[in-house]
Amino acid sequence: MIEIIKRPLVTEKAMKLSEVGQYCFIVDPDANKIEIKKAIEDLFEVKVNSIRTLRAKGKVKTKFTKKGLMRGSSPLRKKAYVTLKEGYTIDIVSGTAGDE
Repeated sequence: MIEIIKRPLVTEKAMKLSEVGQYCFIVDPDANKIEIKKAIEDLFEVKVNSIRTLRAKGKVKTKFTKKGLMRGSSPLRKKAYVTLKEGYTIDIVSGTAGDE
């Protein structure tokens, strides 16, 4: 299960979505929605209402060096937007863990 969920995505947009019960994760590009749902429910002990996924293509990077022009690309990333059922939250992503 840990291999499916790589890390939570902590951006401004993701923090705004966490206020309404939606959380964003970077997941394995080969994982499907059923596997992602099972991993989230087992890892955080919550109930998932729905999942939206998207695949972000890697950007082509060009660098000028002494040896000439070098080209490469950043890797493909897959994001999962997880909507939880009413009454469930994930404290690690919401940023409220440790606040008193």
